[in-house]
Amino acid sequence: MTSPTAARRTFLALALAAPLGVSLAACGDSGPGAAAGGSGGDGASMWFLTGQPAEGIRSDAIEAFNKANPDSKLSMASFQNDAFKAKIRTAIGANQAPTIIPTWGGGGLRDYVKNSQVEDLTSFFAENAALKDKLFASAFGAATVDGKIYAVPCETVAPIVMYYNKKLFQQVGADIPTTWDELMALVDVFKGAGIAPIALGGQSRWTNMMWLEYLYDRIGGPELFTSIYEGQPDAWSQPDSIAALTKVQDLVKAGGFVNGFASITADSNADQALLYSGKAAMMLHGSWVYGSMKSDGGDFVTGGNLAFSTFPSVAGGKGDMANTVGNPSGYYAMSSKATDKAKTDAKKFFAEGLVTDATTKAWIASGNVPIVTGSDSEFGSGEDSEWLKFVYDLASKAPSFQQSWDQALSPTAAEALLENIEKLFGLSSTPEEFAKAMDATAGS
Repeated sequence: MTSPTAARRTFLALALAAPLGVSLAACGDSGPGAAAGGSGGDGASMWFLTGQPAEGIRSDAIEAFNKANPDSKLSMASFQNDAFKAKIRTAIGANQAPTIIPTWGGGGLRDYVKNSQVEDLTSFFAENAALKDKLFASAFGAATVDGKIYAVPCETVAPIVMYYNKKLFQQVGADIPTTWDELMALVDVFKGAGIAPIALGGQSRWTNMMWLEYLYDRIGGPELFTSIYEGQPDAWSQPDSIAALTKVQDLVKAGGFVNGFASITADSNADQALLYSGKAAMMLHGSWVYGSMKSDGGDFVTGGNLAFSTFPSVAGGKGDMANTVGNPSGYYAMSSKATDKAKTDAKKFFAEGLVTDATTKAWIASGNVPIVTGSDSEFGSGEDSEWLKFVYDLASKAPSFQQSWDQALSPTAAEALLENIEKLFGLSSTPEEFAKAMDATAGS
């Protein structure tokens, strides 16, 4: 998912009342020590991404740690998302990486591990079992490579959610769908009423991907994508994979998505506007859009016109209805090239400064759900409490939390995936052609 407004790609946790389109800081770097590649001397350094309120929460955590640990201070630097991606490649190649490295986990982290660029943190978590137990178990999958943990899960969770316009459902006398067959039946119901069944910013491509992620889970269970992630031969061509690809094309052919969806961008929030303005009845999107719909949608959220749920079940499918997909967490890895002192200081920060009562409260105050077990006790009874509790339960209780595919796969395979998804939704390739093209990327 490549939208600059999408928190799942940048870790940006945006306040519920803030527009999702809040821009990142100007390209480049900023903040204390930003010009430095790695840390000065033997001390530890940490890079993180810009964008409020997340940037402030991160810097406050480092400053609090430094104040409490004058002999283990971290230097810090903040970077806009794209600038970070370019700079971290250069820094790692020149052995000047920061001690603590932001990562999306999944395929990118696997590349770091393959090239021996990040530290194995398995023993760290064995020594700090209380920290591991404090965090959502579902967050560790994307931090784990070949059974070993190479990154610390932290910050917030962002699952993909089904959103509904309750007014439109009441208008046609329909119930919220709990099965795929019910969802498909609603396509003609809403079209007959002159309403687009589903809003979709298809030009962005990663928005289309979310439909496949859930269909693969509901039909084949988490094992289906795991076989793809592990590079098993012809994994994309398995019968359950073809079934999922066929179902999404059935939805396209039935007119399930708004007319012209392939020219609508998620960056513009136009897909959300279709839902809250009453032009579309349903939308599948990240939990991060709740805030922008509350801010930009008039009384759509505050007036009780928004409904939300997990993705429908598929008859005969192997996936648990409680399974979810999206962003399990934010992640920080540790450079394997750092000095021993820097590694010691970084581990101390991981254990004592990264996930604290103060950071947990700050993330909740910003309108987000921290990946901290029991943090739901801090949600209170405000107007967003039902939403926060829903996201908390969805993420913390998920038997499987599948990481977004374009993060889980290697960068090469992820780009091929987005290109082929565009063809699949545009009906210019068949499910079999899609599968064949993606099978060719195995091992890339």
